[in-house]
Amino acid sequence: MLRRYKADLHVHTCLSPCGDLKMSPRNIVARAVQLHIDIIAICDHNSAENIPAVSKAAEGNALVVLPGMEVCTQEEVHVLAIFENIQSALEMQSAVYAHLSGKNDPQVFGMQVIANEVDEVEGFQERLLIGATDLPIEEVLNHIHKLGGLAIAAHIDREGYSVIGQLGFIPETLKFDALELTPRLKGEEAQARFAEYRHHTFVRNSDAHFIQDVGVGLSEYVLERPSFSEIAKALRNEEGRRVLTA
Repeated sequence: MLRRYKADLHVHTCLSPCGDLKMSPRNIVARAVQLHIDIIAICDHNSAENIPAVSKAAEGNALVVLPGMEVCTQEEVHVLAIFENIQSALEMQSAVYAHLSGKNDPQVFGMQVIANEVDEVEGFQERLLIGATDLPIEEVLNHIHKLGGLAIAAHIDREGYSVIGQLGFIPETLKFDALELTPRLKGEEAQARFAEYRHHTFVRNSDAHFIQDVGVGLSEYVLERPSFSEIAKALRNEEGRRVLTA
């Protein structure tokens, strides 16, 4: 039986250097549960290291945590990579780490905290996660799809780090599974502004870096159950599954 589920598929943790330290696994889960969100995707910058902790912190709750990552391409385009399982996300992380240079300066960019499920600090990631990889956008999308993941163009209504902001348009050769809108852009305005891309599926997420922003932007999905496979069907408008983006 199909019903509506609320999902925020772009949530950062304290691993992202621009993320607040209060974005810990337990705090994120508690906030999502408080807001009655059914599905979240953890998408830290160029890393998946805090996903196991958030998944464990969510055990015992109805909240579904999908593994993801916000990859910065060679062109400085942000792409959300969302996967069905942590193994695929970690494979993507390995590919990203192999093409990511630079060392983080916590005084300049912020700390990159690796946490466990009870919000204890396990360590700090020293790679410059806020930086761009040297992977072309086509290669990033191909790798995401090769691993069975979903590739979503992040915050297309922002000038910085979006595919339209960086390239000026969305090439037809780029096979995105969806285009993400920020909370500030509402439905009618989005349809008018991006009319040429109306054949794409639009989703809205929070891109939360602070705990109060979790769920500020989200979409409702018509699904049979809250799962990666059902989300994938909704993005393709298959079997009655669909996205309801306000």
